[in-house]
Amino acid sequence: MRFNPKARIDQGQVEVRRGGGGGGFGGGTGGGGGRLPIPTGGKGGLGIGGIILVVLVYVAIQFLGGGGGGGGTGSSGATGEQTTNECRTGEDANSSDACAIDLFTTSVQDFWDRAYPDQTGEAYQQIKTVRFEGSTQSGCGQASSEMGPFYCPNDQLVYLDTTFFDDMLRGRLGAQGGPFAIGYVIAHEYGHHVEDLQGDLGRIRTQQGADSDAVRVELKADCLAGMWARSATRTRDQDGQTIISDLTQDDIERAIDAAEAVGDDRIQQRSSGRVDTDSFTHGSAAQRVKWFNIGLEQGSLEACDTFSAGRL
Repeated sequence: MRFNPKARIDQGQVEVRRGGGGGGFGGGTGGGGGRLPIPTGGKGGLGIGGIILVVLVYVAIQFLGGGGGGGGTGSSGATGEQTTNECRTGEDANSSDACAIDLFTTSVQDFWDRAYPDQTGEAYQQIKTVRFEGSTQSGCGQASSEMGPFYCPNDQLVYLDTTFFDDMLRGRLGAQGGPFAIGYVIAHEYGHHVEDLQGDLGRIRTQQGADSDAVRVELKADCLAGMWARSATRTRDQDGQTIISDLTQDDIERAIDAAEAVGDDRIQQRSSGRVDTDSFTHGSAAQRVKWFNIGLEQGSLEACDTFSAGRL
């Protein structure tokens, strides 16, 4: 795929931070004690595969949970400081993962600006993507590159460090990568925001297991990402310019490949050689692909209702 070089990034939807040092998992309302944020409607964040790093690097401990960012100058404090965003157009996004994140954010939110009121009768509430390097403070605790992308319901922001795509998605997880795989990740995280607007995050009661509420929330976010993918080439910037052009079947397959790569069974198999469905928090590779495709093919919030599904 290619971005329209004339498409303009809505910088009001993106905050770029130069992160603080230290990394780790401590601090904040959702962190501390070596734990990642727990995916609930209260404290904690929801991510594309928040268990990824824990399983692959900290194999001895089971966690629940959920990235180079922008340049410029800023402090190196623990919370990170907002800095200048140099990404402006689709031309920038075609040559930089960081700028691609920003323009995908514009695309995803343009989609929901139209689709959400059409399907719910209510206005969509825009939020921001926080693109950072190193670490930064979130409403769910300290965010770091080790956590992978996540949505924090406490401050209604999406957090990510672009090193996730090279180091984790294409690196340790072996996904094919490509621009549309980045789009899938962004759309998944914004799917959690849509779930937040619909009250789904407050419905989480069971946090582990193949049929758990946590898995249902993650699979719905995959389905909502599929809804965006279905209409991605029709999204526009503030000036009415088409954002995404030249989308191919290979691009869609790369997004599906990314969904497979962050399936609980794939991650567990790579890390320990065994699969434990009782500890699932995000769904299997097959389930993630299934629900992405439901959104892609049917394009409706009703079809994406995993809480009503008898079989995931």
